[in-house]
Amino acid sequence: MFRDFSLEFVAQYVIPKAKFQDTVVGGLSAIAYNREQDLFYVLSDDRGKHSPARFYTFKLAVQQTNNPQHPIQIDSFEPQNVTILLDETGKKYLPGKIDPEGLALSPRNTVFISSEGNSTENTAPLIAEYELSTGKKLSVLPLPSRYLADQQSTQKSQGIRENLSFESLTINAPGLPADPFRVFTATESSLLQDQAESIEAETQVRCRLLHYGVNPVGSPIVIGEYLYLLDAAPIEIIANGLTEMLALPTEGYFLTLERTYGFTGAGAKIFQMVVGNATDTTNIESLKGNIAQIQPLRKQLLFDLQDLGIYLDNFEGMSLGPRLPDGSQSLILMSDDNFNDEQINQLLLFRLIEHQ
Repeated sequence: MFRDFSLEFVAQYVIPKAKFQDTVVGGLSAIAYNREQDLFYVLSDDRGKHSPARFYTFKLAVQQTNNPQHPIQIDSFEPQNVTILLDETGKKYLPGKIDPEGLALSPRNTVFISSEGNSTENTAPLIAEYELSTGKKLSVLPLPSRYLADQQSTQKSQGIRENLSFESLTINAPGLPADPFRVFTATESSLLQDQAESIEAETQVRCRLLHYGVNPVGSPIVIGEYLYLLDAAPIEIIANGLTEMLALPTEGYFLTLERTYGFTGAGAKIFQMVVGNATDTTNIESLKGNIAQIQPLRKQLLFDLQDLGIYLDNFEGMSLGPRLPDGSQSLILMSDDNFNDEQINQLLLFRLIEHQ
């Protein structure tokens, strides 16, 4: 069922804290690679506090060395351009009106971006398509009502939880640019109606993964929804969430990134995930209680970053990258510094190997 993958750590790099074209380069929470242009699209999760909501293009420079212990190194990862996100009227988003977290390039030369929303200010989550050149919003993917707060109730009993919504976003597009493609996103943690009654009772947090079909004609549709179980977190962990997904070229196969943070620092694990025979949870209003009859998405641990023995920051971005000098496939992980002087935007470079 699972592919025979392995990951080999290659190099790390710290993206310098800087300003670029009158914006603060920080809060880097998503990354996607454009192979034709050899550029990375990088999203800032700034809600408009430091600079307007935006994404960047970055250029990665990697070279081979004569050092047998570190044969490949990252020379630089530098911004080339910045694009401000605009609403459907062509105006910049007001501060707090969008919380951009996930980014994916589409085959029709646009970018899809997910926003976690802001439940405390009644700002709904969002998955929208934007022009690459102008940043203007073009379309919106429909969200099932269960992800939104119940406006008829004074008590919040359903929908996303604050800062625990659509952190991840990925696209699978195996066909031609004009062909239909699939968009995937998932909640970072459980919805209000899926959350266990107590922290002690919730050994595996129940996330929901949404699967969309986008066609050149007609409106996008929800194809399915599935249960994703987070790995159980140790007691000292404060935050535990699904921060990124990456659709692999073979349809139905993904990499997922689970990030933890606690008193002992940050951690992250990369899993291989398959859709397989997972139960469609579209018609299941709540995932509380006994879920023995639900087949969750199957996953298998691929790499625990704590095994590297290096400092780890707040990893939220993951993307396939260019071929390395030896011809192997690269995988990039990126951390979000939260605009905190004590944190870093950290880049980790891996070799992704599929064994025959």
